[in-house]
Amino acid sequence: MKSCNKLTTATAMLSAMLVSTPLLAVEKGDILLDVRILDISPDIGDNQVMVAGAPFAPPAGIDVDSANSLGIDITYMVTNNFGIELMLDTTSTHDISGTGNLAGVDIGEATVLPPSLIAVWHFMPSNNIRPYLGAGINYTMFFNESTTSQFTDTIDAVAGPGVTSTGLSVDDAFGVVVQAGLNIDINKDWYVTFDAKYIDLDTTATIQVNGLDTATVDFDVNPLVLGVGVGTSF
Repeated sequence: MKSCNKLTTATAMLSAMLVSTPLLAVEKGDILLDVRILDISPDIGDNQVMVAGAPFAPPAGIDVDSANSLGIDITYMVTNNFGIELMLDTTSTHDISGTGNLAGVDIGEATVLPPSLIAVWHFMPSNNIRPYLGAGINYTMFFNESTTSQFTDTIDAVAGPGVTSTGLSVDDAFGVVVQAGLNIDINKDWYVTFDAKYIDLDTTATIQVNGLDTATVDFDVNPLVLGVGVGTSF
């Protein structure tokens, strides 16, 4: 009986919290500014290094490590529920390693900048706990790509003597982004924000040997981006 009473009390408290007067209401015309610490985890999947249109033998591929970054999202509320969000996350740098015959080889790294434009629906804008869902378009830019001396030495051993340098370039690409999140008021000026984004994105990396485009790798990036931080409205 006591357990039943405790459950009833907890349910009542949660219900009261969900319908209570908000500390920070979201309304048409508001601008929301969110700043979050991000964990970016690519889901690369299977891929194959191609040379002159044919699979490199023995088979080899690439993988991309996770990284952390700072996320900045700005949302303009078109209505009380509907907003347009501009994702302006700062850059993140990801290590690229080999798979298959290149397993254990540190290939290099690339820096990523992924601006997005997202349509967002806020389900309970007048409450102090506000879940939301969104979907939009992402454009990911890759730059500062580089390879390691270990990778150059490995290619020299595989391709034969005479490999003096290697390089790497990754194509910029469009993708689709979906998101889900939750904002919880701290006071009338600030809220805690939890956010998850998934970007469906594929691109092509080109490997240069002695300054010549020698091999390509088509691969999915598909990062899951998890963020936690604070936000405000003005």
